[in-house]
Amino acid sequence: MEIKRDFYLNKLINRKHNGLIKVITGIRRCGKSYLLNTIFYNHLIANGVDEKHIIRFAFDSADDLYLIGESLITIEKERRRTDPEKFMAYIRSQMIDSEMHYLLLDEVQMLDCFEAVLNSYLRKNNVDVYVTGSNAKFLSKDIITEFAGRGDEIHMYPLNFSEFMSVYKGDKYEGLSEYMLYGGIPLVVLREGINDKISSLETLFGEIYIRDIYKRNKVRNQGELEDLLNILSSSIGSLTNPEKLKNTFRTVKKSKITSNTIKKYLDYLEDSFLIESAQRYDIRGKAYIETSKKYYFSDLGLRNARIAFRQFEQTHAMENVIYNELRMRGYHVDVGVVTIAENKDGKVVRKHLEVDFVCNLGSVRYYIQSAYSIPSEEKMLQEVRPFRKIDDSFKKIIITKDIVPKHYDEHGILTLNIYDFLLEPSSIES
Repeated sequence: MEIKRDFYLNKLINRKHNGLIKVITGIRRCGKSYLLNTIFYNHLIANGVDEKHIIRFAFDSADDLYLIGESLITIEKERRRTDPEKFMAYIRSQMIDSEMHYLLLDEVQMLDCFEAVLNSYLRKNNVDVYVTGSNAKFLSKDIITEFAGRGDEIHMYPLNFSEFMSVYKGDKYEGLSEYMLYGGIPLVVLREGINDKISSLETLFGEIYIRDIYKRNKVRNQGELEDLLNILSSSIGSLTNPEKLKNTFRTVKKSKITSNTIKKYLDYLEDSFLIESAQRYDIRGKAYIETSKKYYFSDLGLRNARIAFRQFEQTHAMENVIYNELRMRGYHVDVGVVTIAENKDGKVVRKHLEVDFVCNLGSVRYYIQSAYSIPSEEKMLQEVRPFRKIDDSFKKIIITKDIVPKHYDEHGILTLNIYDFLLEPSSIES
């Protein structure tokens, strides 16, 4: 069963022939290779490109390596990468004329000197280059700098809810519950049974993601990093920082880990795209607050597998889903803070009101509250209170799991249900 990834396909189509290396990044197993080598390849063929002008090469394929006189087994034994001279000689032999050739390279980090090789193809007018990579080194957030400003990143996430529902057999209400529990990694979504889904998630986490982080960063105390993952998994959407986490380690684990080491581990997890962080932003002061951040998982299924599905709070899960959807749509997302002064017992007390998400895309800004349920007028007043303290004209939105029609109140605040938000890309714009 094919899962359509039109959102990302269109990004690739729009970047054709732009003179840059198209670099598809994202957490492992989110569908990068399938996007490039099947979906995009089929698009090229359907639009009249001769298959002889599409050169596909996977550096983890024994058959492809055989074509250039390399052996996957030998490479593994010798702990080296593919010889670039052999690869470039093969590409020269495949470029049959001066017409445009499309170079689709998978697991390119397994090619030695891959940065120099790819940059060399930018000098050719008849080569359009697309690459993916799946180890932690290639997935580093700063990979584009490897190409000296000549890389064009397409960041890919696991399936969002709309993509998930394109292959889910139940209704959207059952679908969202399953999506928040098992996530959107394609191979997990396509598994039929619950046990198979759980087994796949546990295997991915232990044998793919964690192992890559250890290998790339040469982590010595693996137990500390795994303990940190457990803490983050148990507190998604909570404000924290290395100093607070250090205190948790000392209280719970009797550990002497330093805040600097924790910061380093957090960077490792973000660099692998396993988690993302949202900074606090003072809306009135128009400045970032450096003290704490919120951390969200790129895939909720992985997060739930990490804690053996023992702790599932729909409020936090929904917040994580909204965050991921906003990031996929291209928004820069912060945690908003509105500072107010209140008179309490004759004293002026400063209080911080939180806006779950401050979303920016160019000149567009939205303020968004995630409210799992709004059962009463009192709860609604609690959600809108921070909005009423913001003195600008940007749109203010409440997203709830309650089945309510999309509507604006007398203050211009939009309320809509999460199903409409997730399934209609323009739902917060109109």
